[in-house]
Amino acid sequence: MLSQVFLMRHGETAWSKSGQHTGRTDLPLTGPGEQAARKLGESLRAIQFSRVLTSPRQRAQRTCELAGLGAKAEIEPDLAEWDYGDYEGLRSAEIFKMRPDWNLFRDGCPHGETPARVSDRADRLIGRLRALEGNVAVFSHGHFGRVLAARWNGLPVGTAQHFLLSTASLNILGYEHNNPAEPVIVRWNAGPPQSL
Repeated sequence: MLSQVFLMRHGETAWSKSGQHTGRTDLPLTGPGEQAARKLGESLRAIQFSRVLTSPRQRAQRTCELAGLGAKAEIEPDLAEWDYGDYEGLRSAEIFKMRPDWNLFRDGCPHGETPARVSDRADRLIGRLRALEGNVAVFSHGHFGRVLAARWNGLPVGTAQHFLLSTASLNILGYEHNNPAEPVIVRWNAGPPQSL
């Protein structure tokens, strides 16, 4: 049985710092982003992972590498960030000027992914994760990670708006009483802890 899914958001990039929506744009980590990824790795050293999966984007792959798990990493396309379409590179404030009532988790993005499509992608990934055994490390992104947590718990994609996810955060998805019928969030949006 799957023990737990350790979900890590990538470290800081110039656009995550400025609040720009970063889906397909492949940006490197900033210096502080690299430092945070190394610190994240310190908290993961004692954990045995049966699999390590990462988004195809360099910011997630580099976070995985700096956290010390790059040698075991496999690229998982479904871990990619939400495709923001026409909103790629824009800040929420800029989008609100065009669409004051816009909500990503309800409306999606023109020429990008819809909430239903992102939800389906998360469900497909969760199906594969639940079939694995042992602890699994996954390196992904802010909005997709939030959807993954919502769908892990069987919640509608719109509830993901209530789960903030900081860069280089450690998040754990698991089960109450080790029962697959009782999925839970074990830890959420935590900075690297001293020990687990």
